[in-house]
Amino acid sequence: MSHKLNGKVALVTGASRGLGKHISKTLAEAGAAVIVNYANNHQNAQDTVDLIESDGGRAIAIQGDVRDEESVEKLIKQAEEETQGSIDILVNNATGSQPELSIEELTWQDYLEQLEFFVKAPLLLTKAVLPGMKEKKNGRIINIGSEVVQLGTPNHSNYVMAKAAQLGLTRSWANELGSFSITVNMINPGFIPVERHEAEDTSEYRSGVPLGRMGVPQDIGNAVLFLASDAGNFITGQSLSVNGGNTLGI
Repeated sequence: MSHKLNGKVALVTGASRGLGKHISKTLAEAGAAVIVNYANNHQNAQDTVDLIESDGGRAIAIQGDVRDEESVEKLIKQAEEETQGSIDILVNNATGSQPELSIEELTWQDYLEQLEFFVKAPLLLTKAVLPGMKEKKNGRIINIGSEVVQLGTPNHSNYVMAKAAQLGLTRSWANELGSFSITVNMINPGFIPVERHEAEDTSEYRSGVPLGRMGVPQDIGNAVLFLASDAGNFITGQSLSVNGGNTLGI
C-alpha cells in the first residue's frame, strides 16, 4: 500500500504553527496540495507555505475562523477554487487556549469555549467537505484529539470533556460514513513540545514514557499521513494514541 497522496487536496486547520505546521509539511511531502488554514496570523501561515514550497510541495494559506459557519463556507469555497478540486483529506487540528481551572473556578462558558473548537468546528468543516467526498466515494477525516481523555488530567476538565466528545463523534461519523468509503479516525498526541512549550521542563513527563523520550511533531505528522493514505483505507472509527506508550494499559 502506498503512502503517496499525489492528486489529493488536504485541509489542515490551525496549520500556521505547532502540530498543524508539521502535519501540513508531511502531507505536502507525500504529494498532497495542502490548504494551510489559520485564524489570525497570516505571516505564520505564510511561513508554513514557504517551508512547504521550498521543498517542492504545494500549499496555499487561507484564513478562516473554523468556529463560524459563514467563515467555514468561504474557506471551503476558496480552497476548491484555488485547487480546482474538492477536499479529500480533512485534518481537524485547530485549538484555542487551554487554561488550567479548578472545578470551583470553572464556568459553563469555559466548557462551551472548548466545545467550539473540538465539536462545533469539526461539525461545520465536515458538513462543508462531505458533498465532494460523497461524490468521489472516498475521503479521510482525521481529528486531532489528546491523551488527556485517557489520563483524566486534573484542572482541565473543560478541555478533557471536549476531547472526549470529539472521540464520540469520531466513532459515530465513522459508522455513518463508512458506506461512502469515508474513514473517520482520531489521533491522540501525548505531550509534544512545540513553539509555546519552549521554556517548559519536560523531564517529569519524559520519565514516565516507556519509549524514554519526548515526542516530536513529525511523529504526529507520520500518523496522520498513514491514516490519510491508501495504507489506512481499512481503518475507521479508531482512536490512536501517539505518545510513546504513555497511556499504555489505560
